[in-house]
Amino acid sequence: MTAFIGRKMISMGISAMSLNQPLVRSRVFASRAYSSAAKEMTVRDALNSAIDEEMSADSKVFLMGEEVGEYQGAYKISKGLLDKYGPDRVLDTPITEAGFAGIGVGAAYYGLKPIVEFMTFNFSMQAIDHIINSAAKSNYMSSGQISVPIVFRGPNGAAAGVGAQHSQCYAAWFAACPGLKVLSPYSSEDARGLLKAAIRDPDPVIFLENELLYGESFPVSAEVLDSSFFVPIGKAKIEREGKDVTITTFSKMVGYALKAADVLVKEGISAEVINLRSIRPLDRSTINDSVRKTNRLVTVEEGFPQHGVGAEICACVVEESFEYLDAPVERITGADVPMPYAANLERLAVPQIEDIVRAAKRACYRSVPMAATA
Repeated sequence: MTAFIGRKMISMGISAMSLNQPLVRSRVFASRAYSSAAKEMTVRDALNSAIDEEMSADSKVFLMGEEVGEYQGAYKISKGLLDKYGPDRVLDTPITEAGFAGIGVGAAYYGLKPIVEFMTFNFSMQAIDHIINSAAKSNYMSSGQISVPIVFRGPNGAAAGVGAQHSQCYAAWFAACPGLKVLSPYSSEDARGLLKAAIRDPDPVIFLENELLYGESFPVSAEVLDSSFFVPIGKAKIEREGKDVTITTFSKMVGYALKAADVLVKEGISAEVINLRSIRPLDRSTINDSVRKTNRLVTVEEGFPQHGVGAEICACVVEESFEYLDAPVERITGADVPMPYAANLERLAVPQIEDIVRAAKRACYRSVPMAATA
């Protein structure tokens, strides 16, 4: 394995002498303005273009995972990359997440920038030792001498009829671990900008995509399409401004929250929708500023109710903005069960638009039918 990494580094122009030099941490800083939309792009194409541009700009970046090469990715995220960059930089791996995640972490130790694709984040459990004990902890344990610039990416959360072992949301799991950054895009702008930032970051990044969003198209501006564009890690986006209630969420649930806001405005409730983008670090200031304006909070996530992202947001608001709250915080989560396979039960296990509407109305002390509160 060491020989493999060494050969790969030399092939990318990194001298053998540099293998013994301490790795210096660098920081990604971003300050971008956003211009008006010019065209549309799917989330799939946004991810593909981000990987392509970062591989083109930096020879240390490479992609590895199951079927990322010849098959062009299980979800076609890596379409065209093998033909452009060759098998030395687009590596098809066996079905052994623990094996190729370990190779990726080892390569990152020596200055390469691996993008490790999991066919679903459920399979990252096979590689959890490398992610947590190797990637996440090494910088602290080495007193900052070792950086681990690696991205673990793939679909996370519920899809459609794929069962409990392919549908879990791992945002809260990984966000609980020091040393990791955890990102979860919603739109094409998010996907493109956040993935670029993740690849450039000196620390390990968990990049949680959503299978059902890959084919969705979103408006993108000329600035978003520029190769220098990226979205700052740790900065949320206010997708819709409002004055009566704050709704925080991420990934696919952002779309649900925006649709819920459309329903609420017809009933005289103005909802502010915050797209978290970054789960760790969490943009506490944007959340608290919004709650201090609206005085109410609803958190939405697909994950389990106990020890979730919403619970952390609730704690953050109680710690910093408790005196501004005019109502108890409402948490909307997935059901506290493994994901059912049957379509009717699957729908009941995942938050729906009507759930968000009811929670926002409760927070605003609007009447909610008894059946809706059950």
